[in-house]
Amino acid sequence: MSDPLEESNEDSGIVDKIKGFLGLGGGTSQGESLSTEEPIQETIKEEGSMVSDPLGKITEGEDLIGKVRNFLAGFVGYVDRENRREADKILRETIAQRYEEQWGRISELQRQLVSEGQLELVDDLEAATIKLRAFVDRVKGASYGYAGFFDAVRIHSDELAKVYEYDIALLEGAQNIANAVDNVAASVGSDGLPAAIRNLTSLSQEAIDAYNRRDEVILTTGS
Repeated sequence: MSDPLEESNEDSGIVDKIKGFLGLGGGTSQGESLSTEEPIQETIKEEGSMVSDPLGKITEGEDLIGKVRNFLAGFVGYVDRENRREADKILRETIAQRYEEQWGRISELQRQLVSEGQLELVDDLEAATIKLRAFVDRVKGASYGYAGFFDAVRIHSDELAKVYEYDIALLEGAQNIANAVDNVAASVGSDGLPAAIRNLTSLSQEAIDAYNRRDEVILTTGS
């Protein structure tokens, strides 16, 4: 005669197994499921580390490429050598376009100041205009002299992080300049106009400086 307790334990074990297969819980099956996933994750990380220090390490805790994508959807980054040149081109075209839009707005403000007889401030605003125009022309006409960067099989994570940081600074800078132009427009006819113009000129110089530093990183990478 069979022992009812043994039958109960045996049935309970079967139920646990069924629950495990159905994803409804169960200690043994759930444990097996977790232990199966962990090696896969480790493999992915190891494979990624073999491909030129992947974004997983660079963006740990701070998703740099994600921040670039906030401004430029679909940006693929520079890890993949095959996409590196095109990614740089798209980024520079986007930056040039956004800064050129602000240059056009500043030019319109200059005409407004001339029409209102505030000629002494036109020259002050011209400093920002010249900086932005030179910046846009440089970004648009940049030669592909970054052979080391484009052709490097591997790019160190710290170098990639720096490039992404400057990309973000330039994209954020376009919005900062747009806000500064808004401030200039709102300050026309007020005592705050000279300070608003100085701020715009300062931000224009910061864009130039950020692009210069980005250039330095790219030109020294892979050389």
